[in-house]
Amino acid sequence: MCEENPLVLGIDIGTTSIKVGLLCVASNKIVAFQTKDTQANVPSELGHEGHKQNAPKIMSALHVCVSRLPSHLTKRVTSIGICGQMHGVMFWEYDDDAPWVKTDDSTRYDVTPNSVSSLYTWQDSRCDPEFLDSLPRPSSGAMLASGYGTATIFWFHRNRTEKLEKYNCAGTIQDFAVAMLCNMHRPVMSVQNAKSWGYFDVAKKQWERGVLEEAGFPVGLLPEVVTSGHQAGLLADTWNGVPAGIPVMAALGDLQCSVLSVLHHSDDAVLNISTSAQMAFVLPSAEPYISRDHNAVIELWPYFEGKFLAVAATLNGGNALATFITMLQHWMLDLGYHVPQSTLWDKAIELASKCEDSDLEVKPTLLGERGDPTTHASVSNITLGNISLGKTFKASCVGVITNLHRMMPRELLLENNISRILGTGSALSKNKILQEEVKMIYQLPVVFDSKSDAALGAALAASKYMNKAS
Repeated sequence: MCEENPLVLGIDIGTTSIKVGLLCVASNKIVAFQTKDTQANVPSELGHEGHKQNAPKIMSALHVCVSRLPSHLTKRVTSIGICGQMHGVMFWEYDDDAPWVKTDDSTRYDVTPNSVSSLYTWQDSRCDPEFLDSLPRPSSGAMLASGYGTATIFWFHRNRTEKLEKYNCAGTIQDFAVAMLCNMHRPVMSVQNAKSWGYFDVAKKQWERGVLEEAGFPVGLLPEVVTSGHQAGLLADTWNGVPAGIPVMAALGDLQCSVLSVLHHSDDAVLNISTSAQMAFVLPSAEPYISRDHNAVIELWPYFEGKFLAVAATLNGGNALATFITMLQHWMLDLGYHVPQSTLWDKAIELASKCEDSDLEVKPTLLGERGDPTTHASVSNITLGNISLGKTFKASCVGVITNLHRMMPRELLLENNISRILGTGSALSKNKILQEEVKMIYQLPVVFDSKSDAALGAALAASKYMNKAS
């Protein structure tokens, strides 16, 4: 069916890996797929408070992925959709020369290291609560947290002004990729990514320039914002067989694209537990409303076709459980034994599955939360009978789901006519203890192994929404 039909290239620039896929427009199926770990983390001068990545290395991994796609398929690509990790920011200089150079064989772009900064990711915590309190409040009432692009720019403006003076462009890593592929002097940013930066009024679809200018923010760095689904430009040159001149969509958020890839019914919510964890569902109206009768922690994120996602997002998901396993491994090394993490994972899940519920309580918020970055993890109700490995690991899994349920309770799902949960994400798919706790705590039908894929979502968005208002 797809032998001669047009294809769409979907790209997801994630926190740890690049994923690319070719979508057959006729069947809405992926016909070729590649992924590669970026291994782009670099030490921060701020130690654990900073989190940054090497942008040229990320772009190199992107080129490798696309180069591995079959050439007889890439020549049939008619458009490109790109999404990636939200909130983060990088800077670059495009004056007389571009910060990238196209190779003679038309296969890749080499990023000029001195013309770009590191990518300061969503995990960056340099903006402590005291610093955030010193910033003006967004007039739209939007949340602002460490790791958000505008907060990071504020930090550099106040603490490393000379660094900002080297650059005249800023955007997310996916915005940079779009600018590179289209050879754009100035980046454009979708509403989805602009919302993730803070100080963006979604209703008016514009930056809160008045608030920012009054605080001395370098507003010249802010990208032009376009609706999600808008064409950013055209592919400037042939790229690994992908023909020059095809439209490239303004980059989108990975969360929205992940949801788009699996959500086919309005009464479903999508639960993703990977590094972090999110629960999201689509609100039916372009004028979103969420009841505040619960102690829910909900954000409203722009989706597609004028709709919004109601999202509960915790920074503590699979990473909290992975920290527990890493702790076990280090303890074993201290005792003189090396046990692979895969063995520890298997044993912890096996032992937990044999345990009855106990009164041991684990609060797994090791990384804090965006709404309360000072919160810490804790263990309580410890007794002689509940400190086995199985019971401790099970209590940790319960804690992850309980924390998410606190942010988006079952009652809120029912109020919005949600009747089923689609469970996705690597941490959830591999951990039957987590799966059982989702069923137990939410008391709703749950379907697991719904494979969400942001690269597929980006391709679907380019196919369905290119140049349509969102």
